[in-house]
Amino acid sequence: MTSYKDLGLVNSREIFKKAVAGGYAIPAYNFNNMEQLQAIIQACVETKSPVILQVSSGARKYANSTMLRYMAQGAVEYAKELGYAIPIVLHLDHGDTFELCKDCIDSGFSSVMIDGSHHSFEENIALTKKVVEYAHAHDVTVEGELGVLAGIEDDVVAEKSTYTKPEEVIEFVERTGVDSLAISIGTSHGANKFTPEQCTRNAEGVLVPPPLRFDILEEIEKQLPGFPIVLHGSSSVPVDKVETINKFGGAIKDAVGIPEEQLRKAAKSAVCKINIDSDGRLAMTAAVREVLATKPGEFDPRKYLGPARDSLKDLYMHKNKAVLGSAGHA
Repeated sequence: MTSYKDLGLVNSREIFKKAVAGGYAIPAYNFNNMEQLQAIIQACVETKSPVILQVSSGARKYANSTMLRYMAQGAVEYAKELGYAIPIVLHLDHGDTFELCKDCIDSGFSSVMIDGSHHSFEENIALTKKVVEYAHAHDVTVEGELGVLAGIEDDVVAEKSTYTKPEEVIEFVERTGVDSLAISIGTSHGANKFTPEQCTRNAEGVLVPPPLRFDILEEIEKQLPGFPIVLHGSSSVPVDKVETINKFGGAIKDAVGIPEEQLRKAAKSAVCKINIDSDGRLAMTAAVREVLATKPGEFDPRKYLGPARDSLKDLYMHKNKAVLGSAGHA
């Protein structure tokens, strides 16, 4: 068994406490490879932001669990090398079984999410409580989920969303002992978070998604004052990245995300962790497509993955400084 403390990682307890008190949100950026990890660390060191390195079950299979452990340790040392030892959490995103969560804890993760939202309320509590008991014995923090987000992200698929019921949150938190709670208030997984029928169009013809249910968030805050809340599916799907992808041979249609002004509002509340994955995929894909289309003779991976990494870094610096408010809080 490997303890995350031996890797130089931290759990989410203290950084969440500071984020709730300070009115900002910690970025939770998903990664699968070295270039993504380099971009995340570079952006967060330069903006002096704490960060949650987020790994899905699919990403763990892709990268290999042993490689991931040493990549996380390398990220900690890389941050120091860049000049600032920011707090770094290694977090399992959407763990769906006790066995997966246990394996991640045993291999050096400092935080895990157990997503029992597809089960009944009682089954969700039982599964989450089992994970919490094992995790807390190793000082690992646990995120649970109430409500279901629509969309697709790796192995997580749901056709429609189910809003979190505020009347259930106290019982869920008290009976499970979770450290944070992911809720459903209208965010969604993937680049196509809403159908065109769910949106309106502004004067420029751009799709505008339905607003987040801040009334539900406010009621949850009343039920759980000061408790760390998490938003999944919070990519904004930048129009310029989608346009670049489509310009150079892509076929992403009707992509629409969560407006950044709504995420800024959420970050000032008890929402202290905001998950961003699709924006990173779009930024990297746009850069790779542009290089390969404009320089068809290029075959050195560094020549297209390097610009992709730089584009991703710029995106994450913007998120930290202008959306989440985490810059300067490392």
